[in-house]
Amino acid sequence: MTAKGPVLTLFAARALLGVGPDADERALRKAYREAAKRAHPDRPTGDAALFREVQAAYRLLQDSLARPTTFAPAVTAPAAADYAFLDIDIATAVSGGSEELSIDGRRLRLKLPAGLRAGDKVRLLDVLFEVRHRPLDGALVRGDDLWLTGKVAPRVLAEGGRVEADTPLGPRQAWISTKAAERGLVRLAGQGLPARAHHRAGDLFLRLEAAEKDKDSLARSLLRRFAAAWAA
Repeated sequence: MTAKGPVLTLFAARALLGVGPDADERALRKAYREAAKRAHPDRPTGDAALFREVQAAYRLLQDSLARPTTFAPAVTAPAAADYAFLDIDIATAVSGGSEELSIDGRRLRLKLPAGLRAGDKVRLLDVLFEVRHRPLDGALVRGDDLWLTGKVAPRVLAEGGRVEADTPLGPRQAWISTKAAERGLVRLAGQGLPARAHHRAGDLFLRLEAAEKDKDSLARSLLRRFAAAWAA
């Protein structure tokens, strides 16, 4: 028997395609095409599993648009005063942390666990917060997975080997093959968002870009001059 994967919620589907709850059919279709193009297995940066998730998210969101809205919801939504969005940075989503909040004139600290996904709920006093991730250049969360852009030495992109990439969330280390170096993308299993509740541990997709070449140190420059003079 094949084990069933985690249930794809509307919140997760929207996060995967990068659309909001008010997205119409046109916006949804555009977001799907862009996400499917990036994830298509025939592309250098593609991934078959991610491509299937993108397709499933699109179908789910299409279905939600087509559902009739004449029936009353089975569960009553919380009152507006008791419900709010909580925007957290991606580093907090990965490692956990805390947020300072003001509720009814009181300054309170909300402790957050590692692995919060967009759409997860956390409660403080009588307020239920829905988690959203703040945008960050060079970093993106897709479902359980984390995508980072990292700067590495040009030599590594040409030859492969040990990588210490400088990313928006700090350095990330990995060994990469010459093929992965040429492709500019490496997948690190289990290094995305950590497992939490019914969520599995995600993967880290590390996009590699060449860093600017550092200027030669004085010692390296003198050594090269000495070698040239000796050869002459």
